Amino acid sequence: MKHYLIAGVGGVLAGALLTTQIAGPLVAQETGSNASIYEQLELFGNVFERVRADYVEAPDDKELIEAAINGMLTSLDPHSSFLAASDYEDMQTQTRGSFGGLGIEVSQEEGLVKVVSPIDDTPAAQAGVKSGDFITHVNGESLMGLTLDQAVDMMRGPIGSEITVTILREGETEPFDLTMTRDTIKLTVVKTRIEGKSVVLRVSTFNDETYETLKSELDKAVKEAGGIDKVTGFVLDLRNNPGGLLNQAISVSDAFLDAGEIVSTRGRNPEESERWNAEPGDLAQGKPMVVLTNGGSASASEIVAGALQDHRRAIVVGEKTFGKGSVQTVMPVTADSAIRLTTARYYTPSGRSIQSLGIQPDILVAQPSPPPASEEDEEAPRSQSNFGRSEADLRGALNNDSVSDDEKQQIEQEAAEVEATAKLRQEDYQLAYAVDILKGLAAVDFKAGQVPAEATPAVTGEGSGTEGTGASNTNG
Repeated sequence: MKHYLIAGVGGVLAGALLTTQIAGPLVAQETGSNASIYEQLELFGNVFERVRADYVEAPDDKELIEAAINGMLTSLDPHSSFLAASDYEDMQTQTRGSFGGLGIEVSQEEGLVKVVSPIDDTPAAQAGVKSGDFITHVNGESLMGLTLDQAVDMMRGPIGSEITVTILREGETEPFDLTMTRDTIKLTVVKTRIEGKSVVLRVSTFNDETYETLKSELDKAVKEAGGIDKVTGFVLDLRNNPGGLLNQAISVSDAFLDAGEIVSTRGRNPEESERWNAEPGDLAQGKPMVVLTNGGSASASEIVAGALQDHRRAIVVGEKTFGKGSVQTVMPVTADSAIRLTTARYYTPSGRSIQSLGIQPDILVAQPSPPPASEEDEEAPRSQSNFGRSEADLRGALNNDSVSDDEKQQIEQEAAEVEATAKLRQEDYQLAYAVDILKGLAAVDFKAGQVPAEATPAVTGEGSGTEGTGASNTNG
């Protein structure tokens, strides 16, 4: 039976071990405890039979039992739940990278459905759904009072069908509707681009394909840039990445670390604790790195950001992450169903539990809201007037004969790169900030491991962690 280790998640659930040689008083105590359990199970059986016999309509026995199991699990924490046949199949499909739906990762917070993050290039992202949004209605029907799975079921439907969701967003005075068309969600797990001399690696999720795709895309980008010597550094963009498989988070972290702990998990019993360490080899070959995060970076994303931050391998830039530091194990219980159960908490290499706290960036950079179109129009001439003239434009200015044609070409190329980054600020301010940091580190010949101590937040202890709000569940 295959166990799926989901989202920041991991750890194999150890089986319960019963001791056969126990002192007399303990046996009596256990007998009393078992008697109490049997009484409660008898209570459940009595209620079940009363519902079957007296409910106004004849209920479905299978649905009743599954609902009871799900109620038991969801009462533990927002992450634990029962996966009926269809849900279990959807979960397995999603880890393989293709499924139908809107393309949003959602959680539940105080009875409300909250968007953890929209997935890149999906109907939700294209319609303008944002991390932190609350979904209050689907096609005019309220989601209040529903479980997370029930709310997700309402958002599912045939591919090609339209759906209207009502959004409550911080900063907006009134709820508003967004209409989108359900589609097959084909996850592009890694996308690369070159900004100046920096390689940007955008990782959107952690599924079965993430590490291998990251490795191949990184190699292609380095080759396109003219070789590793031409690359100033790497940006690992984990914004709005809701997480995924633990083994992939470990592999991606290991890809940029030569040694040391990546993550550890600790369950109720000491023997259930596990620890993963990096092996030699750095795909970035010691080049400086920046990790981009925001409130939509959760679970597996936080493992990677925390590992690279604690080892001072990368500077974390952006906004505080979601803060999901608990471990879920998906365990089959029948041939076609499973339970998702919280089995442990995970800890970064320095011993931090980020449950409910998140990863704090080394440099806090918020993504500014785009200005109104009228303001953009007003600012354009002002920018041109500020930077349109120089010494070379003055009548009778001296020529610079000491610069060769090759040097002039180099200067022009560098100027073009600076202008490109300036334009990038209007498109993606956080990414432009990360690229500027890499330029600065390259200017001082930075190597891996040279991040100054003050760049990493102080760690005062391991922290026990607390149960947070929001269970990750992919809307498929």
